Order: sequence, then structure tokens, then C-alpha cells
Amino acid sequence: MLDAGKILEEDRGASYVLAKLTEAGYEAYLVGGCVRDAVLDRPIKDIDIATSALPEQVIACFPRTAPTGLQHGTVTVILQQGTYEVTTFRQEAEYEGFRRPASVAYISDLTEDLKRRDFTMNAMAMDRGGLVIDPFAGQKDLALGVLRCVGKAEERFGEDALRMLRCIRFASTYDLRVEESTWQALLAQAPLLRHIAMERVRSELQRMIDGPAPARAVRLLLASRLTAHLKKQLPLPFERWLAWDDALDAVSALEEQHDRWSMLLMLLEVPADVVRTALQELTFSRADGDAVEAVLALREAVAVSPADPAPLERVWKLGAVRRGVAAA
Repeated sequence: MLDAGKILEEDRGASYVLAKLTEAGYEAYLVGGCVRDAVLDRPIKDIDIATSALPEQVIACFPRTAPTGLQHGTVTVILQQGTYEVTTFRQEAEYEGFRRPASVAYISDLTEDLKRRDFTMNAMAMDRGGLVIDPFAGQKDLALGVLRCVGKAEERFGEDALRMLRCIRFASTYDLRVEESTWQALLAQAPLLRHIAMERVRSELQRMIDGPAPARAVRLLLASRLTAHLKKQLPLPFERWLAWDDALDAVSALEEQHDRWSMLLMLLEVPADVVRTALQELTFSRADGDAVEAVLALREAVAVSPADPAPLERVWKLGAVRRGVAAA
């Protein structure tokens, strides 16, 4: 793990926002995923800022803002360098629908704000000097290669059931072992996933399969049996993936997400029209469904079995030709 403070050296906009808020007498920190990725020396995607300033006080500090999430205490600060979401420290009331808090209350304590987050690695903050504030030992867990919920895992998953899929995604993306009590809570709370909209499920699955370790994500999904508890049951025999160890490992070699999905769904050995129905239930776009089905339709013409996966290469090349792309 390298110097996490370099994020503020490289992103002048984020540094400016922190400086303006602190100079105005408020606390302000980078929080969440950007701190996690800075600690791991990974590319930073989205920057989130938390502050003790109330939304109207944030608005008063900057010439250009947008009230993008005032119900949750979020103001977007608009700078030449880009846009930055700034959210007031908050506590959350009881969650509704196992997904979102019924209401939020503004507070002045950073640790209390971090306490409401999902995993220890996402419950870190960084001040304008690059100091990492880590009340729940997220850095230690990252060093040990462990993914752990903040506080009681049963409560975190009970508040927001989508966190169970995020758990699978984070474990595969960051090559982490899910801590035992977190894993047992996920298994116990799995039925709550039926409350989550299918488009949210699809988004998490897409990010898993598009990530650096799709095979590990698939194996964790199978071990968790989360797919048995979706809002809409999918007509797909996911357990058949267990027979395709080598093919699963090869999925990460495919660069395009459409190709990865095509390969995975081909291994399930179900008709193309069944796959089409499943993709529709998952709210895939029509274009995405067409791209996958173009390859899957060819599987039915070529016999492929776990004992002899060689015909997969033929299917893949035929599919590539049909789609008008090059096959390796």
C-alpha cells in the first residue's frame, strides 16, 4: 500500500473543495471508495466528500452548485475540474423495503457517519492533509485480504439487501476472503434479496462479470445461492457452471462484456430463447440481449460437453463471424 494522500495532489478539484470547507470552519473529508482505492494504489473512479456543513452551508461556500440529492444531504459542487458530490454527515433511520433509509438526520460526528457504511474498507475517510481516518480497521482488513461488514453483518445486510451482491462483487474484484461472520450473515439473509429490483441486481452482476475475476464471482454466487432468491426467478440452471472449471477460468481472457456473458450463458446449455427470457427478466437492454443471443444460437448446432470442450472454439469463431468481429 502506497501514499494514499497522492489523490489530493493529483485531483486539484477535490483538494479545493476540502480546503474551502475547512477554511469556512467545517470538517470535510474524502470518504468511501476513493479512499479505499487510494490506500490500495488503484485508479480512482468517483470522489465523494463528507462534511459537517449543512447543505445550505455547502451551497454558500461555492459559486456553482446543484441540489442533486438534498433529501439525503447531498449537494454537487461544480468546478472547472469537474463535479464533486458533497454530503453532510448523517445517521439513517429504519430502512424501507430492505434498500433505503426512511429518513436521515444530520450529525456532526465523522465516526458516526462512517458507522452506517457497508464494509470496513469502505468506511475510511481522508482529510486534506492526506491522513486516513480509519475507525473500523479497514486498512488492516485490506492488508489481511479480508472483506468484513462494519458492525453486525446481519444488520448491514438487513438494512440494504443489495449489499449481499456488493459483497460478492467486492470479494472478487479485490481478491478478498469474506470474513466468516459476514459470510454466514449473507447466507442467512439471502432471502431478503427478493425485495431488490431486478435492474439493481443486473447492474451488480454486470460489474462482477466485467471485473478482473469473473470466474471467482461466479463461484461465490454459486456458493452463496443468492440467485435462488431474486425478485424474479430465472429459468437458468446456474449449478451447471460447476462442471466447467477450465472454461470459467478462461472467461477473464475475453475483453468484451458481451463475450463474457455469451460464454457463461453458453455453458449452461439451455436454448437461446430461454436465455433471452432470462436476460429480459434481468432488464438487459435489447441490444445487449441481441449481442449475446447471436453467439448462443450457434451453440445448439454444435455439441459441446465438459468432457470435451474443444467445440467451444468453433462456436466462438462462428459467433464472432456472425457478429462481424474478429475471433482470436
